[in-house]
Amino acid sequence: MHRHEITDRQWGLVAPLLPGKTTDCGVTAADNRLFFNAVVWLLRTGAAWADLPERFGKPNSVCRRFRRLAQKGVWEAVFQALQAPELDWVMLDSTVLRAHQHSA
Repeated sequence: MHRHEITDRQWGLVAPLLPGKTTDCGVTAADNRLFFNAVVWLLRTGAAWADLPERFGKPNSVCRRFRRLAQKGVWEAVFQALQAPELDWVMLDSTVLRAHQHSA
C-alpha cells in the first residue's frame, strides 16, 4: 500500500457510497478504489491534477469524474456519512483533566 492511499477499513466505509458498483444501474466503474485513492492522493499532497501519478490513470479522466460526482452531490453524501459523531453527547469527567497552574 502506498503512503497516501486509504486502508481496507476506510475503503469499507466509503465503497458503498460511490456510484459505479456492480449492483448499480448503468455503467460499472473499472476500479472505484483506485479512483478514490487518486482523489485522496491529490487532497493529501496538494498537487495539481496534471501531477497525478500514472498508476491512477489519466489526470483529465480522474478530474472529469471527480467533477461529475461533485455536481451530483456524491462528495457531500460521503462527507456526511463519514462525519465525526455529534460531540454534544460526549461526557467528560473533569476530575481527570489537569489544567495549567495559570489557567484559573
